[in-house]
Amino acid sequence: MRGRTRLRRVGLPYLLLLPALLLELLVHLVPMVIGIVMSFKELTQLQIAHWGAAPWKALGNYRVIVDFDAPAGATLLHSFAVTCAFSVLTVGLCWLLGTAAAIFLQENFRGRGLLRAVFLTPYALPVYAAVITWAFLFQRDNGLINHVLHDQLGLTGDRPFWLLGDNSFVALLVVSVWKTWPFAFLVVMAALQSIPKDLYEAAALDGAGIVRQIRRITLPSLRPINQVLVLVLFLWSFNDFNTPYVLFGKAAPEAADLLSIHIYQSSFVTWNFGTGSAMSVLLLLFLLVVTAGYLLATSRGRRSADA
Repeated sequence: MRGRTRLRRVGLPYLLLLPALLLELLVHLVPMVIGIVMSFKELTQLQIAHWGAAPWKALGNYRVIVDFDAPAGATLLHSFAVTCAFSVLTVGLCWLLGTAAAIFLQENFRGRGLLRAVFLTPYALPVYAAVITWAFLFQRDNGLINHVLHDQLGLTGDRPFWLLGDNSFVALLVVSVWKTWPFAFLVVMAALQSIPKDLYEAAALDGAGIVRQIRRITLPSLRPINQVLVLVLFLWSFNDFNTPYVLFGKAAPEAADLLSIHIYQSSFVTWNFGTGSAMSVLLLLFLLVVTAGYLLATSRGRRSADA
């Protein structure tokens, strides 16, 4: 009797987790395995209806995309560089804005609740609605941004194209930071609640100013949260597909050609699913290596700090 009771007690958590595990298997793991198999096949629109019978290409797709002297490899390398620059700038600006806003709103003043709600608005809006609105704002002839910069302030000699050419990277970065930084603000604001007020009062009595309190108390206390926050922001920005797709459509400008949209073009525009799948597998491996290296480095830094 006791054995049955213990078995039920031990097995109940796994039984409750079973539906979630099955859903995870169907939604993520099965498509991932199919994508890996497709990356080893010569799969175009002619074979997609019977993709299982498509010719086996082994590592042929991978050789094509890592040949950086060939057009496919050169464009992939350029897209990778653009994605890295975009991700680093997005993570840095989102963390900086979110941390600054969270620290500023720690003080009690009239209208603080309203200001918090305003700051969180971009994060609460649906992504497609927000990005489409920005696409209208960035229009060359009828957009509000050119109206303010060129017509009202006279900061530009001519109306720039924000959704074409080199300016497309700036437009993509602005939209990404605008819709992502409230998440950093929310996380940091919640983490600040766990820092004892006594530390700030003691530092103030010792003559420490605001800047020194932030450097000596706030930032060290936020280090564990920031380590997770930076990783999440990096993974989100590096895999971002919705923002460039809604902002530019199926063909993003060269300056804003992120890996996500580049893989989409290779798979669903040129109908080369084998090459697109190989790019996706390499992207997955890259993110796994970066994540493992980051977690290893941060864990070592945490252990050395505790020691």
